[in-house]
Amino acid sequence: MCRHLAFLGPEEPLGGLLVDPPHSLYRQSWAPRRQRYGTVNADGFGVGWYAQGDPVPGRYRRAGPIWGDQNFADLARIVRTTALLAAVRDATLPGADGEAAAAPFASGTWLFSHNGAVVGWPHSLASLVPSLPPAELLSLEARSDSAFVWALVLNRLRGGDEEGQALAGTVLEVARAAPGSRLSLLLTNGDTIAATAWGDTLWYLSEPGRRTVVASEPYDDDPHWQEVPDRTLLTASRTDVLLTALKDPDDKATHTTDPTADSSDTTDTPVPRRHSASDDKAAAPPKEPIA
Repeated sequence: MCRHLAFLGPEEPLGGLLVDPPHSLYRQSWAPRRQRYGTVNADGFGVGWYAQGDPVPGRYRRAGPIWGDQNFADLARIVRTTALLAAVRDATLPGADGEAAAAPFASGTWLFSHNGAVVGWPHSLASLVPSLPPAELLSLEARSDSAFVWALVLNRLRGGDEEGQALAGTVLEVARAAPGSRLSLLLTNGDTIAATAWGDTLWYLSEPGRRTVVASEPYDDDPHWQEVPDRTLLTASRTDVLLTALKDPDDKATHTTDPTADSSDTTDTPVPRRHSASDDKAAAPPKEPIA
C-alpha cells in the first residue's frame, strides 16, 4: 500500500525525480512494478521539499490521484530542490481523512511517510496510546494508521532519539502490538534519510559524494539500484548508505528474559554494512541484529 521516495543530491526539478523517469513515482501511482499489496495508488499524494537557506520543508498534498492534478504538473516543472520526500497513496481504509492522510507528514525539519498497513487497526494499537502525550493524540493530523505511527516516531524524535533509532524502535513496538503489520517507514530532515524495510519492498541508488535515492522501487533500470533486505534499517547521507538488521519480535529467540529491559532499545547496534562506490552487489545486513 503506497509507494514513496526520498532524495538527497544536487539541485533538480521535482519532475526530474518524480515524473520524468520511465518508472517514476508518478507512473507507480497506476502501474507499480514491485508493489506486493494493492495495485493502484490513487487515494492521494504528496511531496515535501527543501529550499536553499530554509531548513523547514514546504509541502504540497492532495486527496486525489497525482495524474489528475494539473497544478502539480506546473510545480514539478518549476520547483527545484536538493532534498525531497514524496509519496502516492493506496488507503488502508478508503476515504479516510482525504488530504490530511496523504504523506508526507511533517514537523519542524522532518518529513515522514509510511508504506504498508497496521493489522487490526485501530484496536491493535490501543495499548500504545498511553505512550503518547494527550496533546499529541488530540492533534493527530488524520485518523489513519500512518498518522498514528508518525506520532509514535515523532514522540521518540522529540525525546532525543536519532532518526534511525526512532524508526527502528517504533517498528519493533508496533510489530509487537500488531504482528504481521507492514511497516516500511521513510524519514528525512533534508540532510539524511532513514528508512525501514519491513513487509514491503525498499531499494536505494547511491552515487557516494553526489546523491542518494531511497524508494519503494526503482524509478528506472539503472543496474546500480540495490534492494534492501526485509527487516532492515537503512540510514543514509549524500556520501554513504548503512544497513543494519532489525530483530523480528515474532522470533522467540530474540526476546529478552529480563522484565526490566527496554524492549525498544536500539543502542546495541552492530557495525553496519556500508555502501561504497565500488559496491556493485546487493548489500546485505550484518549478522547481528538490533536488539
